[in-house]
Amino acid sequence: MHDGDTEPRRPAIASRIRIGTSGWQYADWRGVLYERGLPQREWLRRYAEVFDTVELNYSFYRLPSVESFVAWREAVPRGFLIAPKMSRYLTHVRGLREPEDPVRRFVERASHLGDHLGPIVVQLPPTRQKDAGSLERTLAAFPRRQRVALEFRHESWFSDDVRALLEAHDAALVWADRDGRLRDPDWITASWMYVRMHGGRGPSGNYGSRVIASYADRLAARDLEAFVYFNNDSTGNAVRNARALARRLGIRGPR
Repeated sequence: MHDGDTEPRRPAIASRIRIGTSGWQYADWRGVLYERGLPQREWLRRYAEVFDTVELNYSFYRLPSVESFVAWREAVPRGFLIAPKMSRYLTHVRGLREPEDPVRRFVERASHLGDHLGPIVVQLPPTRQKDAGSLERTLAAFPRRQRVALEFRHESWFSDDVRALLEAHDAALVWADRDGRLRDPDWITASWMYVRMHGGRGPSGNYGSRVIASYADRLAARDLEAFVYFNNDSTGNAVRNARALARRLGIRGPR
């Protein structure tokens, strides 16, 4: 991220923030991040030259094979972190009920990322209302050292007992932005943060400089280790916006 600008730098804060995108396999990123003609098998390597983390959306739809996790592990450099999205089988089919076996299978498979395994993000559907008991069982099913982030999309989850559960497990409440506005409470429930930028206003989902600056200020004010992913992949906006936020925070490139 060497695009050059005169925006203020925050090197101490920036060293604790990782910024990337939700996925990397998008055809319309050709000419934005990927040189035209670059084989698709090389896209992750190229991505890792620019960013130091990526959110793995594919694992939400289908549990990747061991071979896939190993291939991704071998494609990225030291220090790069991959944040897998928990399988929809647990969140959308089972609704967090009896989570032990799905969590065990998912974590075992993701463990093949080795040192490149970052947080696991658990996103619930907007129709799933609060079930504190199932949430507690789900959090307890993860290994103690595994970081877990929760994205709730029904307002019933934003209650004191749920907040206390997240805090007890050092699990992060996802800050989810849609249409350029934070839709969830700005709770800090862990010793780290997880932010998902789903898209700005307008059909392209691009974020303007004012919103980017606002999130830079929010991240700097918390001064915590943070993971930020842009999910507005259309026409390469996620790449542009992630770079813009990185510049604003003084992040010069992958560690």
